[in-house]
Order: sequence, then structure tokens, then C-alpha cells
Amino acid sequence: MPWSVLSAADPTPEQQPVTFDEAAQKATNAASWVEQNWSTWLSVGLRILLIVVIAAVLRTVIRRSLTRLIARMNRSAQAVEGTPLGGLLVNAERRRQRSEAIGSVLRSVASFLILGTAALMVLGALNINLAPLLASAGVAGVALGFGARNLVTDFLSGVFMILEDQYGVGDNIDAGVASGEVIEVGLRVTKLRGDNGEIWYVRNGEIKRIGNLSQGWATAGIDVQVRPTEDLDRVRAVIVETAAVLAKEEPWNELLWGPVEVLGLDSVLLDSMVVRVSAKTMPGKALGVERELRWRIKQAFDRAGIRIVGGPAVLGDEAASADPTAGMAAPSALASPTSPQSLAASPIPPPAANLNK
Repeated sequence: MPWSVLSAADPTPEQQPVTFDEAAQKATNAASWVEQNWSTWLSVGLRILLIVVIAAVLRTVIRRSLTRLIARMNRSAQAVEGTPLGGLLVNAERRRQRSEAIGSVLRSVASFLILGTAALMVLGALNINLAPLLASAGVAGVALGFGARNLVTDFLSGVFMILEDQYGVGDNIDAGVASGEVIEVGLRVTKLRGDNGEIWYVRNGEIKRIGNLSQGWATAGIDVQVRPTEDLDRVRAVIVETAAVLAKEEPWNELLWGPVEVLGLDSVLLDSMVVRVSAKTMPGKALGVERELRWRIKQAFDRAGIRIVGGPAVLGDEAASADPTAGMAAPSALASPTSPQSLAASPIPPPAANLNK
């Protein structure tokens, strides 16, 4: 077979021009492929569009509903605050922070669930295998949980504290690691103001027990120490009369939530006996009631002549008479010139001069 030499002007097989028939054939194949798959593309696109629209609408509706619910809760708190009992039952700032925190958590959870479900449905509509993706997400979640377990613990503890309304702004609490007045409640940190004005930042996950001193009612208890010779019936009558007058005056009639009770003798000693007095008060107001009650009981005892242990001495039959010789000095042995002590202390006279010389 003779060798044929191709010139540089001759086209190579790759450079052969496409004929009209070949171009028509390729266009026909592409149109046929598009015609065969356009219905699938359209159905998938419409499905994805429908998923996105439904997710967006559902997310908007839920967030607006939660916002309206929170606003209604705040309005109800403000309405109750204007009533005479509003200051006792509702703290507007506490209710507002609690509702805002709950609303923020619910909105975030709703958005995460809706958008996450919509994303998985879109990937499923595109025929993407979700098994590796879900496995990777599970591993990442476990790693995140181990790495940020303190943060997760603080967040979950804060959510449950707010949902259960364990404490709020304005409450006096004892959180174990710190105590004071709550000035801010967060999902991760609770802010307290101590007795000396310091601010404590306490992580919610570190709070193991909480003593709320501002919920329910408080107890005002005082101990009255009197002499063991006092008439107990008279002491009780004076205390009850003083407490009855206190309960009728402003503002103590609102701070006292029950009658002042004389519980009886708490202890009996040789030089004193202790009478226990107790009363239910508004939360956080027990200390003021105790001080006022002590003040008035002391004044009433002074008017009634009842002696409180530690007070000034009272003149009476039982008071010991003063010894008239208590201010006199003891007699001295040197006062008598003839006493042996006086003779021993007297100076020795000089010897007499010899007159015979």
C-alpha cells in the first residue's frame, strides 16, 4: 500500500468540519434528551419551590404567633401591675424578661426545625443520598457536645429555670455559690447584686440548689428576754396588745400577712427566760417588721414596768440595799500608837549622853 503524505493544508480527522447532517443529528438528540427529561426537571423544581415557600410561610406564621403571644403576656402583666395587688403578685420587669427569653428560645427552636426539615426535603428531592450527611452531622453533634458540654449545660439549665419560674428579676435568692438580689436572668448566666453592692455572675450550670427568699411569705421572729420572776400572762397580754396596734397602722397592715403570735417560752434560765414571738409577713419584709416590733415591745414593757434582761436596775423590794460600810477603808494596825506594829515602826531614840565624864 503506497504511503500518502498529507500536506499542512489538509485537515486532520479532529479538524474535519461538521457537516450539516451531523449538526442536525446532534440538535435532534439534544432536543430529544431535553424533551425526555423536562417533565422531571419541572416536577423537581416545582417540588423544591413548594418546599421553600411552605417553609418560609410556616416559619413566618409561627414567629409572628409567638411574638403576639409574648406581647399579650406583657400586656397582661402591665394590666395587673396597675392594681393594688400588682406590686405583690407581679414584677413587670421579671415577667418581661422571662417572656422574652421564652419567646427567643421558642422562635429559635421553631426556625431550626422548620429550616432543617426543609433543607433535608430539598436534598431528598434532588436524589442526594442523605445517609453520609446524617452520619457526619451525628458525629459533629457528638464532638460539639463533648467540647462544649459546659455551655450546653448552662443553656439547658437556664431554659428550665426560666420555664419553671424558679426566680426572676427582683428576687432575693441564695444560689449556694453566691446570694443577693437578681438583676438579670439569662440563658447562660444569672446576674446577682450582693449585700455590699458587688455583682456576681453565676453560670446556670453551677447552681445546684436555689433558696428563693421572695416567693410565698416570710417569717418575722423575735426573742424577748425577761426576768424569770415576771408574770407570763402579763407579758403575753402586753405583747398581744402591742402587736394589735401595729397591725392596724400603715404600712404595717400591708406587710403583716397574719396575726402576731406568742409561741410561748423558748428557754428558761436562772437569770432570764425567752419568749418567742412570730408573724407571717410579705416576702423580703421580715427584717423591717422585726425591728419595728422590737421597738414597740420595748416601749410597751417600759410603760408596763416589765424589766428586760440587760436593762437598767429597778429600785424595789427585791433590790439589795447598799452596804453603808462599802465606801469605808479597812482599819490599819498603825492607827493605834500602842500596837506592836506601831511600836515596831517607831524610830529608835538616840542613846543618852554620859554626864559623869
